[in-house]
Amino acid sequence: MTEYGRGPGSEPWHPEDPLYGDQGWGGQQAAAGETPYGGQPQQQYPQQPQQYGAQNDPYQQQYNEQQQRYNQQQQQQYNQQQQQQQQYNQQQQQQQQQYNGGWDTGEQAAMPYGNPADTYGGQQPGYGDQGGDYYATPEAYPPPQPPGRRRPEPEPTTDWDAEAAQEETHPFFTGDDGRDDDGEYDDDPRETRRGGGRERRGKTKKKSRNGCACLVVALVLAGGVGGVGYFGYQFWQGRFGEAEDFKGAGSGSAQVEIPKGAGLGEIGGILKEAGVVKSTGAFVSAANNDPKGKSIQAGIYLLKKGMSGASAVELMLNPASRNNLIIPEGKRNVWVYEQIDKRLEIKAGTTKAAAKANAKRLGLPDWAADNRQIKDPLEGFLFPASYPVAKGMKPEAVLQRMVARANEEFGKTDLKAEARRLGLGSPLQVLTVASLVQAEGKYKHDFDKVSRVVYNRLKPNNAETVGRLEFDSTINYIKSDSRLDLGAVDNLRKIKDPYNTYDIKGLPPGPIGNPGQSAFSSALKPASGPWYYFVSITEDKTLFAVTNEEHERNRRKYEAEQEKSGQ
Repeated sequence: MTEYGRGPGSEPWHPEDPLYGDQGWGGQQAAAGETPYGGQPQQQYPQQPQQYGAQNDPYQQQYNEQQQRYNQQQQQQYNQQQQQQQQYNQQQQQQQQQYNGGWDTGEQAAMPYGNPADTYGGQQPGYGDQGGDYYATPEAYPPPQPPGRRRPEPEPTTDWDAEAAQEETHPFFTGDDGRDDDGEYDDDPRETRRGGGRERRGKTKKKSRNGCACLVVALVLAGGVGGVGYFGYQFWQGRFGEAEDFKGAGSGSAQVEIPKGAGLGEIGGILKEAGVVKSTGAFVSAANNDPKGKSIQAGIYLLKKGMSGASAVELMLNPASRNNLIIPEGKRNVWVYEQIDKRLEIKAGTTKAAAKANAKRLGLPDWAADNRQIKDPLEGFLFPASYPVAKGMKPEAVLQRMVARANEEFGKTDLKAEARRLGLGSPLQVLTVASLVQAEGKYKHDFDKVSRVVYNRLKPNNAETVGRLEFDSTINYIKSDSRLDLGAVDNLRKIKDPYNTYDIKGLPPGPIGNPGQSAFSSALKPASGPWYYFVSITEDKTLFAVTNEEHERNRRKYEAEQEKSGQ
């Protein structure tokens, strides 16, 4: 290999090699008649055939022939450029006063585009077209321009500038989509951009598209402003304006169900959806203006369509509008089943049959029905409350809702732990005691003492009843009756039934009714006292006794009070 890293061959050295001629300052050739190294003669590098072997080296001879042809071409180019330089010098002298210095004209006869003595000024044979000017190729940098022809370099553009320019030249803004008045496209837009498009004769761009674009933008802006104004008005109306409302008491009928815990806003939304009121705001405003407006309860209401907000509030506060089934405290399941049949307008006995067939699927707790002698597993679990019951509902669904309410109320207490504390066998017995308190105690203020009587009689060693309750309420449960005078005790003890407390000792198999919350609380917290008997003389007065003799005196007082009242 050679000292320049090239092996012997026909390929010439690269023009960028350091010893392949001098390109002058800034890529220009030295001036004519001057050496390119500040007056120093350029060092010549004669061909040295001995570096490549014998004197008749074919590669060296080929290179010499190419170099000779190249020098001849360079001389011709130099002559042409010399003529061009003379013409340029004449023009430069005329403009010398306008341009005060900066380009050496007249004094320097150097040719900036080439030097015949410079073997690297042109293009090296073998690297392109032979004899071609390196500045004349499309890939080359443009030659330096004289001061009169120089233009300031364009400032770099940012992305924003490019986007702005693109927007300004877009057909949407200029109105020019490349088509003439006849709807035909003009010459190739690529040629037009290069300035090489064909001449357009007798054709002009349609400028009316600018007006169309502006009209479209104006319509869009107008629509946006109108939309903002509309929603702003609606917001103002909702916050400060009067809500839309019907007039009058309405007509027709509409049945709506208000869920438990619903607020005025939710109730108003339900009424609006059912067509009862015109807007939620009308109902809420009327309810807030009524002193009792916030006391509207859950349930099913029979209302009218097209009612004013005030009329709807007034009707919902009237108990007659509520289509709910209200279960009073202490009512037995037999009564509840009958009422459900009537409300659902179904055949009598349908709900009772459904309760018996679906008892295990209605959500009873695991401690319910723990005795095979229980007459009705749902007894005591149809919690006294108000329930929505309307035509079209299934009886199973109504019963399931009642059982769920009982589980919610009873689940607030650990009944298993309370049963152990009270000396009872199961949570169901706690519920049974509560049902007895509810049935025997006439008034709530007596429930705590009645509960104590129950627990005192349950003691097997008591001398008064010897563990028997002897409650008339259990006989009435067996007979599905509510009589007060049941006859002689000896006759009552002859009734063979597990619920007959005149015959059995202890509690009946299950509850005898549906106790309310007050009776249930008294069953958990009985009063302290030695009582075994009680009798209610009046509504405000109940007499309790420890012995049977004392109880008989109280009974005579009761009979005398009944004679006074004419009963």
